[in-house]
Amino acid sequence: MSKKTGVLIVNLGTPDSPSTSDVKKYLSEFLNDPRVIDINPLGRKILVNGIIVPTRGPKSAKEYKKLFKIGNGASPLLTYGENLLKLVREIGHQQFDVELAMRYGNPSMDSVLEKMRLANYDQIILFPLYPQYASATTGSIIEKAFKIISRWWVIPEIKIIGQFYDDYRYLSCIKHIASSFNLNDYDHILFSYHGVPERHVNKVYLDGTPCKDHHCEEEVNHDNKMCYKATCYATTAHLTKMLNIPEDKYTTTFQSRLGKDPWLEPYTDQTVEGLAKKGIKKMLVFSPAFVADCLETILEISEENQEIFIENGGEKLDLVPALNDSEVWAKCVVKIIQDYI
Repeated sequence: MSKKTGVLIVNLGTPDSPSTSDVKKYLSEFLNDPRVIDINPLGRKILVNGIIVPTRGPKSAKEYKKLFKIGNGASPLLTYGENLLKLVREIGHQQFDVELAMRYGNPSMDSVLEKMRLANYDQIILFPLYPQYASATTGSIIEKAFKIISRWWVIPEIKIIGQFYDDYRYLSCIKHIASSFNLNDYDHILFSYHGVPERHVNKVYLDGTPCKDHHCEEEVNHDNKMCYKATCYATTAHLTKMLNIPEDKYTTTFQSRLGKDPWLEPYTDQTVEGLAKKGIKKMLVFSPAFVADCLETILEISEENQEIFIENGGEKLDLVPALNDSEVWAKCVVKIIQDYI
């Protein structure tokens, strides 16, 4: 008898609406995660609930209003997730059941996993939609899932689909999406990844040495295989090879930093400004850490960084869309799931 399999695909999350109250609720859940802001609990509570959420909430609500307007009244991240879910169900031909949850916000992991508990699966496969592992993303999802499942009386077999930054099928999907752009039309190509604090990647190394001592820009090896910085640079290396982009024509950067602590460098906004001042007129940006377009790509790259680029002498900055709800990506997701079944 074949095993009854349930698959849970999980992305970051989104506020229920762009109202200030819903955005504050979302930010509070997100930023109070100890894997996101990894300081002592009391300090995190004071920082998040007393400073960041009250001051940042109204500003973020304005950004989410723009985003929801672009998404015709809905969060693009959630819409792409729901559309992807539908496609995966169709392409999977009932080989497995599949559900969608968000780490923060709705549909919540608590409610969706309860639905899956009642379905009485022989095995559950967790699929965090992050190509590169980071404790604040994939790690947080796994920890949350285990906390929920640990309370069940009957715990089925659990499998985890880990990072897939080097899966040729994922990389080929990006290549396919990029085929609508003529790369030769651009003076420079930017590969912009979501940033994390340096201390997050330093914690990866069990011998206590910092990330900077592990040649993460050059290779992935036994020591740095779970280092977010190393796998981001490796993703760029794979893609530039597949797309035949010469070494002097691209840069890997990190965006979306928060606070004054050092985050992974080089920073996207500073790089965009610097390249524009050096005479780069046309730039194409990939965001390979995001499988679905969201605030960080639609607004941060396409609006904020485009403004920076043009203000400093650039003429045109284009964004390669994320994989979103494309059929090629849905087929890739199904194939990866089938590997684990």
